Amino acid sequence: MAAPPREARARASQLREELSRHNYLYYVLDAPAVTDAEYDLQMRELLELEDRFPTLRTKDSPTQRVGAVGTTPFRKVRHRAPMRSLQNAVSETEVQQFQRRLEVALGLAPDLFAELKMDGLAVSLTYHRGELVRAATRGDGETGEEITANVRTIPMIPTRFVVDPSGDGGDLEIRGEVYMPKAVLVELNRGRRAQGLELYSNCRNAAAGSLRQLDPEVTRARGLEAYFYACDPPPSAVLTQHQLLDWLEAEGFPVNANRQLLVGGEGVMDLLAAWQSRRAELPYEIDGVVLKVDSLAWQGELGSDSRAPRWAVAYKFPPEERETRVLAIEVSIGRTGAATPVAVLEPIEVAGSTVSHVTLHNEDQVRRKDVRVGDTVVVRKAGDVIPEVVRVELERRPKGSVPFQMPACCPACGAPLVREEGEVATRCLNPLCPAQRLANLFHFVSRDAFNIDRLGPAVLQELLERGLISSPADLFRLTPEQLEELPGLARKSARQLTDALGARRRPQLGAFLYALGIPHVGRRTAELLAEHFGTMQRLVGAGPEELAAIAGVGPVLAAAISSYLSSEGTMSLLAQLAEVGVDPQVEASGGGPWLGRTIVVTGTVPGFTRAEAEGGIRRLGGSAASSVSRKTTAVVAGEGAGSKLAAAQRLGVPVLDGDQFRRWLDHPEVGPEAL
Repeated sequence: MAAPPREARARASQLREELSRHNYLYYVLDAPAVTDAEYDLQMRELLELEDRFPTLRTKDSPTQRVGAVGTTPFRKVRHRAPMRSLQNAVSETEVQQFQRRLEVALGLAPDLFAELKMDGLAVSLTYHRGELVRAATRGDGETGEEITANVRTIPMIPTRFVVDPSGDGGDLEIRGEVYMPKAVLVELNRGRRAQGLELYSNCRNAAAGSLRQLDPEVTRARGLEAYFYACDPPPSAVLTQHQLLDWLEAEGFPVNANRQLLVGGEGVMDLLAAWQSRRAELPYEIDGVVLKVDSLAWQGELGSDSRAPRWAVAYKFPPEERETRVLAIEVSIGRTGAATPVAVLEPIEVAGSTVSHVTLHNEDQVRRKDVRVGDTVVVRKAGDVIPEVVRVELERRPKGSVPFQMPACCPACGAPLVREEGEVATRCLNPLCPAQRLANLFHFVSRDAFNIDRLGPAVLQELLERGLISSPADLFRLTPEQLEELPGLARKSARQLTDALGARRRPQLGAFLYALGIPHVGRRTAELLAEHFGTMQRLVGAGPEELAAIAGVGPVLAAAISSYLSSEGTMSLLAQLAEVGVDPQVEASGGGPWLGRTIVVTGTVPGFTRAEAEGGIRRLGGSAASSVSRKTTAVVAGEGAGSKLAAAQRLGVPVLDGDQFRRWLDHPEVGPEAL
């Protein structure tokens, strides 16, 4: 056998490296760098090279395995049987080739069963004696990550069978897809945008990120759903794929209703064309249709290769791409002051909706794609949800076009735009910038900050439009009479709102710092700063060196915090808050009656935000932990408490409700057993 040409060896090596990197980004980090279509093209090219030159096919080639293995906080578990990927077909010709291969292997045209290809995260559920004992991601196909506690928070997934279907107390592995509905993603991104967080680009990434949270309560709040389609081993009375889905549905598992048996494989092309045109109507994302040999016996006879079963194929829809023209590039200012270039387009229909604005993310991305005003660009929706510019049609670029330049000053307030060293984002550091006001105000009153739940975006927007507020300090000047004038707020509600604001004038320092919306400072970093400095005066007086010395901060974040706190706008805001009586409370500097005690807060505790509850623990010298062990002093459990409550009950750790916890804070000298 002749050795492969040097060019083929070099290209195969390059493709293996690229595909392995993309597998890691997709399966481990849930942060794909290329579209599915681009990934599939690279995979196909490598497969063709390996078919032409078999000596290029290595054991660690991405063509020989599924997914990626990475270092994560989740325990690795081995699947009962490999969770293989599916071979893809991207044209009618390739679907017909799949059908012909089946006819040659089986001697006839088999019945095919068609299922929608959900764009979510593949999972396996292990049931022992009819009870759910383990859930895992697909991982590399052989080994996945255990996510049992998170999967248990998805209401539609059964935790047990009424009757053990294995019949002998053995294990069953049910397989399917966890996904996020489109409407849920829209709401999730709306909240993340208000908090200045990075948006999820599509439902698949959002589902994967939600299912791989360290805190199951975050997963519970994400509105995930699931469909199931496989069981290993299948019940003895089940002989076909369509019978298997009927059985799963009868056992209480969610099964997609959009499934169809195609006798002799007839009507495949019509079905594929129908779903390609109807996919935008569905409340969830699909990226194709899966075709399976219906007979389970024939599935076993056909078997699998090292990567995919021979009895199934996934027809992938081509991404819908449309051309349009860039009318302008505007700069939008977000809650954290991040300046985001946005392309204003001639409106175009893409995947069922009109697209007129597309984010260009940051200055580096604009330069990389070289998007300019007047350009003809190709637009598509990533995951059929988020519009994106795919490429510029350079040959149609008008003469005299100029590259995009980020403005030097904020378009909303005129303050200088700053790009800190090591950052991709350019920011306006003025906290009183009008473009940041609504998002900043919503963040200021959010649960982990000042916790004013009656002040939603609609009320805040109305207050801004009426000129009643322009900064967070103005909230504390509102009167019941002013609030009564707002739509939907009666006298009682207006009085309750002003009372709630009055009760929050003495926040804990950690919550106060989080409420300020300091760039890159989340709740935990705010608590670290509060614990270290104790008072706002000490923190404001600290330099970058002192900030950088705090574990968990570092020099880059320290410089950003120092720059923010020393800015003219921040100093003005702090003075305004002090003027209306907002007085952040001193954090304990160590010691206290709970020194050496470890307390876990889980669920929604009435009367407390998570930050308030954990802040109270730390003020008394205790440690607010995130997991339960035999050394845990007590668990404070509220509504929605899940695996942590179960662990406390199993280990005999005292469990307190909200009232008991409040009494304990008032009498910290007693033990939890006395409450």
